[in-house]
Amino acid sequence: MRIISYNVNGLRSAMTKGFTDWLKSNPADIVCLQEIKAHQENVDFEQFEKLGFEHYWYPAQKKGYSGVAVLTSIKPDFVQYGNGFMQSDTEGRFIRLDFGDITLINTYFPSGTSGEERQAYKYQWLDEFFGYLEELRKTRPNLIVCGDYNICHKAIDIHDPVGNKKSTGFLPEERAWMDKFFESGFVDTFRHFNKDPHHYSWWTFRANARANNKGWRIDYINVSTPLQNKLKGARILPEVKHSDHCPVYLELAL
Repeated sequence: MRIISYNVNGLRSAMTKGFTDWLKSNPADIVCLQEIKAHQENVDFEQFEKLGFEHYWYPAQKKGYSGVAVLTSIKPDFVQYGNGFMQSDTEGRFIRLDFGDITLINTYFPSGTSGEERQAYKYQWLDEFFGYLEELRKTRPNLIVCGDYNICHKAIDIHDPVGNKKSTGFLPEERAWMDKFFESGFVDTFRHFNKDPHHYSWWTFRANARANNKGWRIDYINVSTPLQNKLKGARILPEVKHSDHCPVYLELAL
């Protein structure tokens, strides 16, 4: 099973920059998208169907904002739209697909960049999401959790940890949540294979940051520990450029 997680920062925009042509290269069996900023009826989704993908959408109620979608060439047994928390579901932040005994969650964490109110909501969302995962694992222990987490976990995951120590996305409370998440029984699949610095998945549009690789690693595909022995490979794909993010990739031997 080959999985990609990709914040496209507007799916229609990404499609004008070659996103569909990239899909033709067969990058993965399942492509999880965040920040699609679109509803299904406003996208030429037949392009995806011609490539053999089924597609599942959970957009935000507000047009042009947030939203997640999954393109998959493997038919799921079950799809859940939203996780039952009203604000999160209004903002289109969660979709779950079950494939046999594997559960895949594609999610878009709040960013907190627009002020204290949104930062407070981010902490609320993190608590709600952690509780949801804890309950789900009682019946579905084989979890894959992917998406734009909007958090750098460690100093190695950000180009300037000192300068960003008070920036949302690298705050101590956010990083502590990531500690708790991994300690609860999840594996950072990229770090499982790669311990080197300077690997990022998002770059600001300002100051030529991407060309200078001044980025943040905030996009993840993580698995619960029962799947650790199935990990085959994980990569970040900075050469793919349809967004201010790039795709992250995981391969499982199932």
